[in-house]
Amino acid sequence: MPASSFTRAFSRAALGLGFLAAGANHFRRPRMYRAIMPDYLPWHRELVALSGYAELLLGGAALFPPLRTLTRWGLTALLLAVFPANLHMAMHPERYPQIPRALLWLRLPLQPALIAWVWRTTAEEA
Repeated sequence: MPASSFTRAFSRAALGLGFLAAGANHFRRPRMYRAIMPDYLPWHRELVALSGYAELLLGGAALFPPLRTLTRWGLTALLLAVFPANLHMAMHPERYPQIPRALLWLRLPLQPALIAWVWRTTAEEA
């Protein structure tokens, strides 16, 4: 396996394991995730569970190269879907006093960086 293929496989494994861990955490600490949901969204419990299942499914898919396309589009959609919660947190820091305000704002540019990572690691190999 060439170095670039190894690097991509390692990156894809890290991506998959990270989303598997995050998905599992939705079920270990659901109150934490419900607390960051914007008030204008209904069904907080159900949406937290749905996003947890999506992270588990897509994190697992990332570990299987034949599922690259599913992983790429699914994780991109998921990261875009949860962006409003990140924006809500940044705009209402008083609701999250345990998190430094700067960190709340730094999460916003992290979403495009995560999407870029997803696309880089799930691209077809040349």
